[in-house]
Amino acid sequence: MTLRPARAEDASSLAAIAIEVWVGTYLRDGVSGFFADYVFEHLTPDAFRALIADPKEHIVVSERGQGIDGFIRISEDKPAEVSGCSDVEIATLYLQPRHHGQGIGQALLRRGLEICASLGAPNPWLMVNAENVKARAFYANQGFDEVGHTFFRIQDGAYRNEILTYRPDKK
Repeated sequence: MTLRPARAEDASSLAAIAIEVWVGTYLRDGVSGFFADYVFEHLTPDAFRALIADPKEHIVVSERGQGIDGFIRISEDKPAEVSGCSDVEIATLYLQPRHHGQGIGQALLRRGLEICASLGAPNPWLMVNAENVKARAFYANQGFDEVGHTFFRIQDGAYRNEILTYRPDKK
């Protein structure tokens, strides 16, 4: 496994992984046209190319075998909706589900936390789907505490997300 900064040519791979993980996380009862349209509008190679080019965004990919299997995205100037968090967000940590349990997510998170520390943000925050029990347990084991919640709103649906912040002294 190799960790490296994302490059423009990674955009389509990042979009494919994002779609795979997002659909698996949020769409448990089938895929409606509305959600499909949302995915194909927001999780595109062009959207990822723009993120890669943005100096306030930091994307690190995990690469092995024939390509990318996961990535972490750190976003600067993103205050949380609750107090006690820095303004640096771990916006995305996506790993293809078939690669869970192999230490890749931990490695990506460690690299992401190093980036956060280099940005002067020892307590970055993130959001995780409240129903994603495995992800919540993963983050708790890595030193994150739940400090509040928010909702991801799309059309007339609201999906609870827990807000977590990193506590390095907890690890």
